[in-house]
Amino acid sequence: MFSVLRNRVYRRLFTAQVIALTGTGLATVALSLLAYDLAGAGAPAVLGTALAIKMIAYVAISPMAGALACRVPRRTLMAAMDLTRAGVALALPFVTEIWQVHVLIFLLQAASAVFTPVFQATIPEILPEERDYTRALSMSRLAYDLESLFSPALAAALLTLVSYDRLFIGTTAGFAASAALVVSTVLPRPVPAGRSAGHAARGRSKAAFGARLFWATPRLRALLALDLAVAAAGSMVFVNTVVVVRDHFDRPAAAVSLALGAYGAGSMLTALLLPRALRRRTDRAVMLPAAFFLPAVLAAVAALTGAAPGRWSWYAVPAAWAAIGAACSAVLTPGGRVVRRSTADSDLPASYAARFSLSHSCWLLTYPLAGWLAAGAGLPAAAVVLGAISLASALAAAAIWPAHDPSRLDHVRPRFPPSRPPCPPWSRSSPC
Repeated sequence: MFSVLRNRVYRRLFTAQVIALTGTGLATVALSLLAYDLAGAGAPAVLGTALAIKMIAYVAISPMAGALACRVPRRTLMAAMDLTRAGVALALPFVTEIWQVHVLIFLLQAASAVFTPVFQATIPEILPEERDYTRALSMSRLAYDLESLFSPALAAALLTLVSYDRLFIGTTAGFAASAALVVSTVLPRPVPAGRSAGHAARGRSKAAFGARLFWATPRLRALLALDLAVAAAGSMVFVNTVVVVRDHFDRPAAAVSLALGAYGAGSMLTALLLPRALRRRTDRAVMLPAAFFLPAVLAAVAALTGAAPGRWSWYAVPAAWAAIGAACSAVLTPGGRVVRRSTADSDLPASYAARFSLSHSCWLLTYPLAGWLAAGAGLPAAAVVLGAISLASALAAAAIWPAHDPSRLDHVRPRFPPSRPPCPPWSRSSPC
């Protein structure tokens, strides 16, 4: 898997991604402490609102990334977003009001909502070979998992030496270093827009094209359903872990890190194993079974949290979280391959931006649902409802995604008389 790092351009961009993610992890810890400093016992409400703002920024801003990438050189655009994030991180230690935190978080996440889809769309142009691109997807997944494990540990070590507001300086340095690496990298020239099948609908917004492509392509609709299954299971982990560990099992705060670390470990192990598995099996054959595994684990979590805590039942929690992390990784990692195989080269920014926005719409739905259900109806009810959503999403994806779907969709527009515009390349209806 690590052979893709021999490619100098990808190596620089991957390094930039890792450094930026490390800075983001430090900011997550520092933001939690800042919220507690400002709001005391109301810190969870502050963080919950910030998380919702993050999702809103992703959903609202990321569709514009494809349009921006067509007008601004990608290297310039990514570096500008890195510098924007660095500036916001540098300003966070100086806030004195909660509303200032929310404004700055929106700006920070808006820049991330532009940077990430453009970065994702650049990778398949750097690594055009299918095998290399698959390895790059696993490397990217691995980088996110390492951030979830390494950054909190680094933050804990730094907090023994400096105050939490100094962590924002580390975040700023990380984004600045990422911008420097991006600027020093020569990216391939994008495919001219005139060759794109997506420009068949003239006068329409490039930002809206990605969403239309998802709606018109069966396996991309299935991918969105799979993203909802992952969001349902992931929300149980990210929103309710602290309640499961601290309240139900009465474990110390360190056990929260253990449970979340188990999720990251399961995801990381799967990311390492996926390149070999995807050489033997199709994306559909890997992603669908993993999606159906999620509601089964959530059913076990419902039973676990519904029963009285026992001496040994606690150990089932890290095991369940690791299983959820592994299944989520098996769904998310091949998703980039599905988008790439369904999109013309010059439409990749719009397609990745659409996936980024639509997938985070799923999280925007499940994050508050997981919290409200756990608070109002209890942990078992939250696990049951989220498991039902995950199961329904997996069933929908299996029904939508054709079993004998071709590996690639051809984006070819034959010549038509001027009286009738050409049909989209994904259309299967007569006379197209």
